[in-house]
Amino acid sequence: MITLSLAEVASAVDGRLVAADPAAQVTGSVEFDSRKVTPGGLFVAFDGEKVDGHDFAAAAVASGAVAVMGTREVPGVPMIVVADPLAAMGRLARAVVDRLPGLTVIGLTGSSGKTTTKDLIAQLTTRLGETVAPPGSFNNELGHPYTALQAGPTTRYLVMEKGARGIGHVRYLCEVAPPRISVVLNVGVSHIGEFGSQENIALAKGELVEALPADGLAVLNADDPLVDAMAARTVARVIRYGESAHADVRAVDVTLDERGRPAYTLVTPEGSAPVRLGLTGRHQVWNSLAAAAVARELGMPLAELATALGALGLVSTRRMDVFERTDGITVIDDSYNANPASTAVALRALGGIGAGRRTVAVLGYMAELGEFEAQGHAEVGRLAAELGVDRLLVVGEAAAPIHHGATSVGDWGGESVLLTDQAAAVEVLRSELRPGDVVLVKGSRYRTWEVADALRVEAAGGGTGTSASAGGGAA
Repeated sequence: MITLSLAEVASAVDGRLVAADPAAQVTGSVEFDSRKVTPGGLFVAFDGEKVDGHDFAAAAVASGAVAVMGTREVPGVPMIVVADPLAAMGRLARAVVDRLPGLTVIGLTGSSGKTTTKDLIAQLTTRLGETVAPPGSFNNELGHPYTALQAGPTTRYLVMEKGARGIGHVRYLCEVAPPRISVVLNVGVSHIGEFGSQENIALAKGELVEALPADGLAVLNADDPLVDAMAARTVARVIRYGESAHADVRAVDVTLDERGRPAYTLVTPEGSAPVRLGLTGRHQVWNSLAAAAVARELGMPLAELATALGALGLVSTRRMDVFERTDGITVIDDSYNANPASTAVALRALGGIGAGRRTVAVLGYMAELGEFEAQGHAEVGRLAAELGVDRLLVVGEAAAPIHHGATSVGDWGGESVLLTDQAAAVEVLRSELRPGDVVLVKGSRYRTWEVADALRVEAAGGGTGTSASAGGGAA
């Protein structure tokens, strides 16, 4: 964060200084975990359901915090007292961003692929200047200001994904860090249980382009009609990416190698160049095109851009992380999260990598689908069968419609089994897997990653597999 006095911080957050020197300066990071506090930092104390951050205020100061921002005074601790620490973090982040005129804020949203594409964009912008874009999601009301507060005087690019659980959420995040470039990836059905309809999801995602200034840029997916239509919702300049003929930055002649890694010809107004990605999955074409459109806008020459795209790798974990075990089994760890669209993408990647080999899919519950839950799970099961997955392990009763959907496909030559939990799935895999098999692990943060972690342990010697390719899955 830029250096600010406590008086300046208090003014930005509409807070009240207590037992604090107004001239004392915050020179370190802003943290809400007292264990991460460093000298010169600011500790934010939240009133949690299980843990009260104020109980750690004194320890944070002992670790070097200049002050603590919280809702009440703590004896002997320099405080900035505010009504709402979360809102205060947002206001402080906005104050910092406003004081960095050389900073370009790049925001992106979508139903799937946000974290992956954020990572890809950041890898490209790092070639152009200092970039802040931490691994992982950090895309909500807490993670967003926390990320923005990491920007400093030498930061040129702030790359931020924006999640939403309802109308107005993206708009608020844009108020915390107003974007100069907005990227919209797709409109699917993730969180549809909270939004009610895909149209409402599009309404929420489009708030990102509505937040742009007239001299900003909207980067839109030409292959998604709901995203393409967002051009009418912004006063900013619009460029499109995709495989459609009307895309400004597009891919033609797409192919996949035996590892499911795409290659294509990148076509731009400046010319064309061959691209060969090191990322796994056909969907990485769209993710990389979105990143390419941003980098091109920021001045990266075509030849350098094509080379840089080929060097993109995995940053955030458990997103289409493909690794080989020493016993010849290939594992696709896409266990960070799941929705019907991202699971469909992962299943197709499984089919590509597993061509000519036995394929196994371990699928868990997909959350936040509301009244579409049964339908969404059943569709995933049917797709797994239609794609010819040989063995389907469905984990947990809540995911049972996946099993029922798969077994409803009459001409499917594979087999599905409904298992009680992750431990049961691990036991089945241990007894059935053989060299040459390809295994996909996918689910919505319900400990599905335990299956992937178990598969990283080799059957012989207890070693771990080596990474075969780096990529990002649909978030």
